Amino acid sequence: MYKYKISIVEDDFTMSSLIKKHLESWGYEVKCTENFNNILGEFTEFDPHIVLLDIMLPFFNGYHWCQEIRKISEVPIVFISSASDNMNIVMAMNMGGDDFIAKPLDLNVMTAKVQALLRRTYDMGSKIPVLEHNGVILNLNDTTLIYNDNKLELTKNDFRIMQTLMENKGKVVSRDTLMTKLWQIDCYIEENTLTVNVTRLRKKLESIGLINFIKTKVGSGYIIE
Repeated sequence: MYKYKISIVEDDFTMSSLIKKHLESWGYEVKCTENFNNILGEFTEFDPHIVLLDIMLPFFNGYHWCQEIRKISEVPIVFISSASDNMNIVMAMNMGGDDFIAKPLDLNVMTAKVQALLRRTYDMGSKIPVLEHNGVILNLNDTTLIYNDNKLELTKNDFRIMQTLMENKGKVVSRDTLMTKLWQIDCYIEENTLTVNVTRLRKKLESIGLINFIKTKVGSGYIIE
């Protein structure tokens, strides 16, 4: 079974340990935040499929970190907080949250909500299970990439970039098209954010021998030839 990764951003060590142990019993890979000054750095390094985020945190609150994560990722974010009045729930959703769970937590309800979000976000049933080009196989069901018996686990953004480019192999895909595919939201996203995502993806591809697989067409976009 595919092992999803869950990030817990919770200042209460006892609470975060309890959530971690419970989710691990369901087969998930779970990491609790260790450095609350570097939440975004830990998020990027762990690259989770879902984030459980408290509102009250040291240094900056959960709303701040939700906005920072949203600048680089559309990963599902579930707020968990005892500040569960209507104002905070509305604020959490407006800041980019996908759900809100009030404390004290019912761990079974929390797990059910996590599982539902994971299904909606990552179960990618398709009549065409794979895309293939020059020995590169992109699995549309589990968002992995295979090349020369090497397998890459792709993030949601990695997968969307690869899927869009491979569906349009031989054609230049504009930066605007890719940005729309990655961030289907109304707020402004800096163009540099796309460059960062493509650069990170290229490094992953190079690690399995795919050098210059994604080519840049200056002033136009990207292409897989």
